Amino acid sequence: MTEFSFTCTGVRADRYAAGPTLVFRLRVTASGDTPVHALALRCQIRIEPARRGYGPAEADGLTDLFGERSRWGSTLHPVQFAQVPLMVPSFTGQTEADLVVPCTYDLDIAATRYLDALTDGEVPLLMLFSGTAFTGAGGFRVEPVPWDREAAYRMPVTAWREMVEQHFPGCGWIRLPRDTMDALLAYRSRHALPSWEATVKALLDPDLDRAGPPAHDPLRALTATTGRTDP
Repeated sequence: MTEFSFTCTGVRADRYAAGPTLVFRLRVTASGDTPVHALALRCQIRIEPARRGYGPAEADGLTDLFGERSRWGSTLHPVQFAQVPLMVPSFTGQTEADLVVPCTYDLDIAATRYLDALTDGEVPLLMLFSGTAFTGAGGFRVEPVPWDREAAYRMPVTAWREMVEQHFPGCGWIRLPRDTMDALLAYRSRHALPSWEATVKALLDPDLDRAGPPAHDPLRALTATTGRTDP
């Protein structure tokens, strides 16, 4: 049986991807000199929050996930980050490959909330590998890649933030049910608000709502120009 080992040597944000994407660089090593024709991998990536420290601001941001700091001894459990497939082409001995991981900025996802709360430092990751190897000097031999193959990696928080800024510069993202979106749209139309940002600000500031429609109300501007009154 061929023994496989894996090492993560780096990570970068894919600036040309259609959506937020991280690319991890993997080094794959196969024991012996038997050619590996292909390697079909399943890769699970987990965040291990207990393997780093947190400042006061970070701890406040993690309260929803892990509770108060006094409880962290029993609540800092691993957080699922991603599950992705990887096909490694033929090699002998050692090779390197890119592990492409699509990400999300949906703050309903536990991993995203965790990463968004971090201000600096590194993210402790554990990569678990399994799959099937096709080996053999003459013909093919099918071998399993057992689940105990793993690689630890400390991803810089800056890599995550760079990726987010490429796709959501200076912004956040909230997913809402359809009926809530319909109610927000009706509120925005009723008050002639120019953007979703203005809509949320009006909801957060009751004084704006009591003041009535803003001065840039398009209907008010139209009647002022034509001299016609509201119907």
